[in-house]
Amino acid sequence: MTPKEQLPPLDFSFIRDLRKRESLTLEDVSNRSGISIGVLSKLERNQNLVELETLYRLGRVFGLSASAVLSLAEECSAHFKTAESYRSGPFDFHKVSYQGVECFHATAKAGESLQRPEAHGDEFEICWVQSGAIKICFTREEHTLRGGESLKFDAALHHTYEILEDADLFIIHLTKSHRF
Repeated sequence: MTPKEQLPPLDFSFIRDLRKRESLTLEDVSNRSGISIGVLSKLERNQNLVELETLYRLGRVFGLSASAVLSLAEECSAHFKTAESYRSGPFDFHKVSYQGVECFHATAKAGESLQRPEAHGDEFEICWVQSGAIKICFTREEHTLRGGESLKFDAALHHTYEILEDADLFIIHLTKSHRF
């Protein structure tokens, strides 16, 4: 493997932040995980390699999966984005997207409707109305939402939006996680 092909470095120093946020000592984490204080101390200083079993044990202490612990070690910095603005059907959107989630702030005028929402992948959708009123219609049911109300549904279901009153809302698309 050439230097350019090397795997990205893993940084487990975030373990200290998790531990302190939970008000745990090294001894507390050691007792809960079965990992020695010495190994934990080296991990917090990013001076040790980690075995898969250690990921599982640390995950259990902090209520995370082993893959979530590994993901944090791969990249635990914040990600800044600027919203993208566009119009689709009756909605004026401001959108930010990150891995696994798309967040839309939308406004729409009363009397408009969206019969064919943008194509969705295999994800859940949450619609949270801030003000105004909308109706979301499915094949066998419909829901009217007003300010402060929300609805979660499988975005693969055929659905339409009807704007009953000028509306301000958030639409969130959450990628479904599949475990095989």
